[in-house]
This record gives sequence, C-alpha cells and structure tokens, in this order.
Amino acid sequence: MTKTIAIIGGTGLTEPKQLQVISAHDVQTPYGSTSAPILEGEMAGYRVLFLARHGHPHRIPPHQVNYRANMWALQKLYATDIVSVNAVGSIAIDAMPTRALVLPDQIIDYTWGRIHTYYQGDLEAVKHVDLSFPYSESLRDLLAQAAHHAGKSIVNGAVYGVTQGPRLETAAEIVRMERDGCDIVGMTGMPEAALARELQLNYASLALVVNPAAGKSNSVITLKEIQTALDAGMTDVRDVIAQAIRLFYED
Repeated sequence: MTKTIAIIGGTGLTEPKQLQVISAHDVQTPYGSTSAPILEGEMAGYRVLFLARHGHPHRIPPHQVNYRANMWALQKLYATDIVSVNAVGSIAIDAMPTRALVLPDQIIDYTWGRIHTYYQGDLEAVKHVDLSFPYSESLRDLLAQAAHHAGKSIVNGAVYGVTQGPRLETAAEIVRMERDGCDIVGMTGMPEAALARELQLNYASLALVVNPAAGKSNSVITLKEIQTALDAGMTDVRDVIAQAIRLFYED
C-alpha cells in the first residue's frame, strides 16, 4: 500500500505556505462537512494532504470541529499517517517554556459532549480499540528525527491534557491537571487521536507551546502574547514538518 502523509493545521497554521497546491477536495462524508476543503499538493516533490482544523479562514472553535468528518475524509483520500499541529499552554513551564516544541506521548481527556467515536448506535459493530499508547511511536520518532535535521530542539514525551474550550482554563483547573500528571494543555487533541486509532491511521501530535498555563506566570494570559508566540513558533513548526515529509518518503 502506498503511504501518504497528511498535516492537520491548527491555530496559527491555516495554510501551508510551502505546499504547491494541485487540487482542493470537498469530500462528502457520512458525518457531514469537513472544516475546510482538503488541499492536495506537493512539498519537495512529495504528495501531501493538508486540512485546516478550524477552517480557512479560522472560524470554528475547538468544541465545534467536526473531527469525525475530518479524519474520515483524510482516510478517504488515502492518508496513512497524520501529523496534527496543536497550539498548547505549558503546565510544566520550566521544561516546556513558551515556543517549545513538544511531542506528547500520552493524553488525558477532559472534554465532554464531543462525538468521539465512529461506533454510534450499532452495538453489534462496536470495536473497543486499545488506546493505551495513543500516538504512533514510529511517527513520533520520525518527528523527533525531523526536528534534529531542522536544527530545532524538541521535548520528546509529555502528557497532553485536552480541555473543552473555547475558554482558557482556571488556575484551579490547572492545579488539578498538574496533580493528574499533565505537562501541556490544549483543546484539540481529542477525539482526533481516538478516531485515528479507530480508522487504523498512524497519528502523532507536534505541539507548540504558546503560553504558560493559568497560574503559571506572574501575569494574566493575553491574546496578543499568544499570537506573538504563534507567529514566531510556527516558523519552527513548518521547518520540522518539511523535514518530516522528506524523511517520511525517503525511508
């Protein structure tokens, strides 16, 4: 089977500047519309799919993203491996400061009300997938190598706490999450990882820290500061992705 890599761009990455777009696919799914047309193109001569998770322009909040349609459509276009870009806050601020790149290896899901499975209403068809290790080890290793080739430092291993959004967390919620073992916090890591596992897709997160979590700095979090970190950090993200695509197809 021919392998194909797909990138899901999050906040700060709604368009792939390095991608030479060949076509845009409006995929019809049993679960409704995708967040945006899926772009198919070439990067360094290799086939790449790209989907803007929040739409293009950015308009869909994290709790209203149609995660099932997005993942199903990527598989329909023959994606085998998916790199999800996630903007996150840092709980372990000393180890993962603002602008740090992080490869999480675990998830704690605090979301609610999101349709998080393809097995809805047909109990005879239910498969209880194993999510002990929610991310693909091979894809995480590839991203770690890509960061090295791009000359970027990356934190390899972290627990990603996924919250409902769209509001940021309270300081007390962050204290609870820290007790639970979370290192970073964001709003889009689930149910993507679980849906990818149900579809038997390799899936990994490339997370960018854009702010200290609530109560982890001496000042209030401002959207201006988050945007500044996004603008600066996404350059590093793009460099790592470019190397990852090259390594993925040259392997």
